[in-house]
Amino acid sequence: MKMNFSRIMRLLALRHRDQEAIVNVERNRRYTYEQYHLLTNRIADVLRSVLQVRTGERFMLILENDNLSLMMFPSTFKQEGTVVMTNLRDPLEEHARQIELVKPRVGFGEPRLLDSYYGMLRSRGCDIVVRAPPTLAQAALPGVHNFWSLVEAASDLDNDVTLDTDQHICMLRFTGGTTGKGKCAMYSIDNWMACRDAAFINTDLGLSSATRLLHVSPLSHGTLMLFFPTVYGGGTNLTMNQLDMESWRQSVESERVSHSFLVPTVLYRLLEMQRAAPKDFSSLTTLIYGAAPMSPDKLGELVECFGQIFVQGYAATEAPMVISALDKAAHRPGDAAALRHLSSAGRPTPGVEVFIADSDGKPLPIGETGEIRIRCKAIIKGYYENPEATAAEFDDGAWKSGDLGYIDADGYLYIVDRLKDMIISGGFNVYAVEVEAALAAHPSVLMAAVVGIPHAEWGEAVHAEVILRQGETVTSEELIAQTRTRLGGYKAPKSLVFVDELPTSVVGKVLRRQVREKYWQNLLRKIS
Repeated sequence: MKMNFSRIMRLLALRHRDQEAIVNVERNRRYTYEQYHLLTNRIADVLRSVLQVRTGERFMLILENDNLSLMMFPSTFKQEGTVVMTNLRDPLEEHARQIELVKPRVGFGEPRLLDSYYGMLRSRGCDIVVRAPPTLAQAALPGVHNFWSLVEAASDLDNDVTLDTDQHICMLRFTGGTTGKGKCAMYSIDNWMACRDAAFINTDLGLSSATRLLHVSPLSHGTLMLFFPTVYGGGTNLTMNQLDMESWRQSVESERVSHSFLVPTVLYRLLEMQRAAPKDFSSLTTLIYGAAPMSPDKLGELVECFGQIFVQGYAATEAPMVISALDKAAHRPGDAAALRHLSSAGRPTPGVEVFIADSDGKPLPIGETGEIRIRCKAIIKGYYENPEATAAEFDDGAWKSGDLGYIDADGYLYIVDRLKDMIISGGFNVYAVEVEAALAAHPSVLMAAVVGIPHAEWGEAVHAEVILRQGETVTSEELIAQTRTRLGGYKAPKSLVFVDELPTSVVGKVLRRQVREKYWQNLLRKIS
């Protein structure tokens, strides 16, 4: 199917003309739907007429959330090029690796990056667009452009660009890389339309023209999935550039935020802050969490503090939509019947095919644990310039998630662990997430990371690193004993250390791989 997104956005602008579409909290930039439509027309004209990005060519974004919000849909759908999303917080070396792979024609970056990135980008043939006026010396450099000067000179008229929603690769995005170097996922427009539709099918998300959704995680990552449906629903996307929870709390209060997406590690810290110094969160109707499992015990504390406003979403870079959701009604602390479901990822979105497979790809019966496989319209087109990885991770139209899980008799999907985070100790399988949940159930524990470390007899031994809540004390022996009581002796940590911090990704996931690497250094084999 072919579509013209200038016309689509024009209709949205007519429908929601004076409603705020975009609010950049830190820069205090505000655009109504009418203004956002005209601005994104100009940006598309810059890409086509000035920078001359053509079909099959790529442009890369290395930007903060505020600036990313102007380069999202609809800008990218109003022109023929392919946008490459990156993580601003990645080091130059990682960006260089990504640029070498995708070979963008243009790079959009923050001004502070120009001095260190200029030589690398120009050596690879990239024009550079900076998002604030460069210094006189920077402006004199060949190939450097001022974004706002280009935009102000561009046309704001609707264009005649028509794109094939199934065949056109509108976006490239790198996987999180929690188990190694990220791969480059390819997206069609239909992938993102499936993301939009799933958000409306899951009615508990409550997206509408009244929505004011605050993005604090990078828009290049998971929170991007909420951007599309918020625009289509006529709501407001608000952005912050830094993961500063005190600023987040102030913004929720002052901007009357209704929705936000946070990962469990951030929610735990928010709980502590709200208990110590409450803010007015009366506007907040929906807190969406995902990207990592949450301890049912901690979830109960969150519901008691904030109310029954939580929705869990299960998704992935390779499947950018709500694959399954645990709705608000299921979040009932103290309810014995609901407690078991609190540890699930909810029920699959209607229309999404989720099944559990054995190592040969054969479907397993209800209740049996295997790899979660998914078929839906959001499944990506494969990995860019990586046919081997594409062949390895996709089978008969299904994405092999690498997540171990099962579906119970009520249709709830349970994620037991990542395949690569499974610990094999003395011949027994131990799932890190299960041990972490048992540790997090202790009132003194803020968060934990569990990994397998080398052991001469068992191959791997279960080991935990734990962060305590401020002012709390507990011994390692007490925590190990609690875990043994909950899970049994072979699953309990054989060693436990207290740490001040754990390595996390930019979206707040604990990076078990980095914890594990400390214990497997200089060994040829990294698992038992």
